[in-house]
Amino acid sequence: MRHVIALDVGGTGMKAALVGADGTLLHEARRPTRRDRGADAVVESILDFAADLRAHGIANHGEPAAAAGVAVPGIVDADRGIAVYAANLGWSDVPLRDLLSTRLEGVPVALGHDVRTGGLAEGRIGAGKGADRFLFVPLGTGIAGAIGIGGAIEPGAHGSAGEIGHIVVRPGGPPCGCGQRGCLERLASASAVSKAWAEASGDPEADAADCAKAVESGDPRAQQVWRNAVDALADGLLTALTLLDPQTLIIGGGLAEAGETLFTPLRAAVAARVVQFQTLPEIVPAALGDTAGCLGAGLLAWDLVDEEPSKDTTPDNSTPDITTPDNTTRNNTTPDNTTHPTEVPT
Repeated sequence: MRHVIALDVGGTGMKAALVGADGTLLHEARRPTRRDRGADAVVESILDFAADLRAHGIANHGEPAAAAGVAVPGIVDADRGIAVYAANLGWSDVPLRDLLSTRLEGVPVALGHDVRTGGLAEGRIGAGKGADRFLFVPLGTGIAGAIGIGGAIEPGAHGSAGEIGHIVVRPGGPPCGCGQRGCLERLASASAVSKAWAEASGDPEADAADCAKAVESGDPRAQQVWRNAVDALADGLLTALTLLDPQTLIIGGGLAEAGETLFTPLRAAVAARVVQFQTLPEIVPAALGDTAGCLGAGLLAWDLVDEEPSKDTTPDNSTPDITTPDNTTRNNTTPDNTTHPTEVPT
């Protein structure tokens, strides 16, 4: 059975799957990244994981994977297949595409940035399916963005399109690691809410999930922290929709797990900021959860296979359906002409 390898590498864990030609997830696995052992050990863990997935495919599906896709955090040069830098993983200038291809006996490998790869999946088979233009914004440790246009993710001229987390929404605000002050991710990310609620509650162990629960219970301190974050997020999203005019704003990441505790005030805050000439986009939660990166890596791999000369006399330009972990099949018929230029840090 023809299949590809999909790998999503995170700061603490790796998610992987074998994806069949019809989009079925034939096998799923997870392993710790174990970054505490150092960058070289992390790279070796990725290579070993990929080799084990290849062996599983041969043993259980009769042939090795036709290609592989891998999503990684940090700065990514997708054109050259190099993981340029990732502070969480401690690596720099790792030729990950070539290393993986060698370990996988020469099959083609696609390397992508984790957020953009997740955005690709959300756009083709998730919450953005059917939207010609969307913006995917995961609210996690930081805030990043993926701009979807016509089934592809727009990278920008220098690979930095979509970095909504570094829009300054509060000039003179808290310092950001990028060197600016008042960046959106310093005010509205899950980590920013966690920090603000820990200070307000006096509990150093409190996090954003605790804040959401306190909001639901009517705690006025939590409601103020939440309101500040929602207002900052609405200001950042207003800038994005003014520039991009998307049909859909897809909000994911840890903060989105608060459900309507987030989405109800956020929709109202964005609507209050939209002016007469603007069209309010639909604001929806991400559909694929923490599987988006892995599913997107599978799509990147199948794109490589589709780029190869067909052995069949009948050309097939379609991207396969993918049966997601909840066994829901999401069809995609939009061809992908994506190029994968240099990526930027989230």
